[in-house]
This record gives sequence, structure tokens and C-alpha cells, in this order.
Amino acid sequence: MKIMTCRALGGPCDLEHHGESADDVINAQDRHLKEAVQAGDASHQEARDAMKGRWRHPRKAMGWYRDAKAAFAALPSVEPPPAEDH
Repeated sequence: MKIMTCRALGGPCDLEHHGESADDVINAQDRHLKEAVQAGDASHQEARDAMKGRWRHPRKAMGWYRDAKAAFAALPSVEPPPAEDH
């Protein structure tokens, strides 16, 4: 498991995304940006628009995707967070 922040993926905050793959954290970032903007957080709008553009034009986004995957691969592995009791 590795951790990337919203900021490391082009966003404005330091929320941590945990994942086994770069795709895990990229998808978590997409959900986070969508939820933040829907909740009225204007600081995430620019990053959300950029992410939406990458989904709409995947060939143009390959550079960003490769960079994100390389950054993820370079991160140290960490222990997964403890499961929350419900």
C-alpha cells in the first residue's frame, strides 16, 4: 500500500489517498475532487476540471498519467491503515 496526497496529484489539499496501485489513488482523487466541488469547495474546481479533461481526452492525458504512475512507483510502501469499527 502506498499513499499519495491530493496535492501530489494536482489538487489543492493534503488529503491522503491510500492504494495498491496508481490507478487506485487516481480514482480516489477523482472521487475526492468530485465530492469536494459538489460540497461547494471552490478551491478544488480547477483540479476537478483538469481531471474531467483527462477522462474526456485520455490520449492527451497520457503524459500526466505516466508521471502519476512513476511518482506512485517511487513511493515507499506503508502498512495499510487499521480498519474502522462500525
